[in-house]
Amino acid sequence: MNAPIKLFPGQVQLDQLERIYRSSDRIKIDADCRPKVDSAADIVSKAASGENDVYGINTGFGKLASTRIAAEQTTQLQRNLILSHCCGVGAPLPEEVVRLIIVLKMLSLARGASGVRWQIIEQLQALLDFDIIPIIPEKGSVGASGDLAPLSHLAAVMIGEGSAFYNGRKVPGGEALKQCGLKPVVLGPKEGLGLINGTQVSTALALAGLFDAWRLTQSALITGAMASDALMASTTPFRAEIHELRGLPGQISAGITLRGLLAGSQIRKSHRKEDERVQDPYCLRCQPQVMGAAIDLFRQVAGTLEIEANAVTDNPLVLIDSEEIISGGNFHAEPVAFAADLCALAISETGSITERRIATLVDPSLNYGLPAFLSPEPGLNSGFMIAEVTAAALMSENKQKAAPCSIDSTPTSANQEDHVSMACHAARRLLDMNRNLASIIGIELLTATQGLSFREPLKTSQALQNVSNTIRARVPRLQQDRYLADDIQIASELVLDGGLVDAVKGSELPGL
Repeated sequence: MNAPIKLFPGQVQLDQLERIYRSSDRIKIDADCRPKVDSAADIVSKAASGENDVYGINTGFGKLASTRIAAEQTTQLQRNLILSHCCGVGAPLPEEVVRLIIVLKMLSLARGASGVRWQIIEQLQALLDFDIIPIIPEKGSVGASGDLAPLSHLAAVMIGEGSAFYNGRKVPGGEALKQCGLKPVVLGPKEGLGLINGTQVSTALALAGLFDAWRLTQSALITGAMASDALMASTTPFRAEIHELRGLPGQISAGITLRGLLAGSQIRKSHRKEDERVQDPYCLRCQPQVMGAAIDLFRQVAGTLEIEANAVTDNPLVLIDSEEIISGGNFHAEPVAFAADLCALAISETGSITERRIATLVDPSLNYGLPAFLSPEPGLNSGFMIAEVTAAALMSENKQKAAPCSIDSTPTSANQEDHVSMACHAARRLLDMNRNLASIIGIELLTATQGLSFREPLKTSQALQNVSNTIRARVPRLQQDRYLADDIQIASELVLDGGLVDAVKGSELPGL
């Protein structure tokens, strides 16, 4: 068993978060943060029985903030808050996303500015340790005042309500706790509010979208290089001098990758002198520019989300140095919404240029001597004709999904919360968009590999031959028409699981 991933609140790095997302490795929060957590909890405890009204501690919530709550009712107040906010609808969020949500919530609370007891963090830790996965419906957050509804479904399991997946089946939250020897936690002052006020669901979804999109970006560079070689495209547009003259870091990175992947190709060397084409289509020639722009966007998003993953996005906040409890708006997820919109744009454009290369590969008027639709016997066989149509359909769907969510808003909670970010579904759509993109890249993998086979006995580069061997171990060359849906699924899963990236280990792929 791997050693636990030790996390220091406020200092967690992107690679640690990706490891948490992609594995079931245990995590452990650094216990040195406990004194701050305890100090903040003491401040909240005093405020709960004090004479002054303090929002969310001895008052109602939202429009009901002016309603005073008696000290003996604060526990009931927090429980009611959780139950009343469990209003999510839709399919459960994926297990790996829920794990990430729990970790992000622990990191936020462990900063010692939320006023919850250490026991709350321990209960979250127990969910991870015993592999209790709260069922969190995917819809219901507008991305402001926290991801209230989805986080309430997480908190519900902690108090013995709601439902969870445990040992492969759906069970009531209280039963899951009981089977693990755990007791429902009784919420103290502000603890319900501390659990549901925050951007952790939006952020976890955005991180998941980013991590998968980055792997797909690397994969699209690989299949783009394969398509370029299959089409005998010029490698001059990938020269370093071109990209250095522009100076954009992502473009420079993409150029380095494409040059490296194609180095040593016999196919390209064989036709340099007799190639009558002056310039290739943009989908081949402008790969460094388009993919480089996507790379730069993803790197910008990574910076924002790493900060947000370490942030305190609760309200009100407890300042232990001055012993104040102050209200603000850190729960507003506009930074996450913007980040998700940028991801969506980059995902969409990556699919767009990839689909154009697929179309070029199957078109006998453009593919430089390859047979129509890459079939050895076109006419009797349709080859990859409709695989390209599928790629086009997925590309267009992603274009539609890429419309910005962050510019939308609607007033909620009796106009108290009158401007919201829509970050949660802005980030959630990235999961669907990535699945679409993985299929587009998978189709390019199949068509480019087929195209390379027609160039034999000339060989592509060793790196790209490794990729061809990887897909050929799972999907044979297309000789006659066959049921292609299974081939596309296999190729798509290979892309999404990182099989292409693994196949070119040693090549200089861009880093996030």
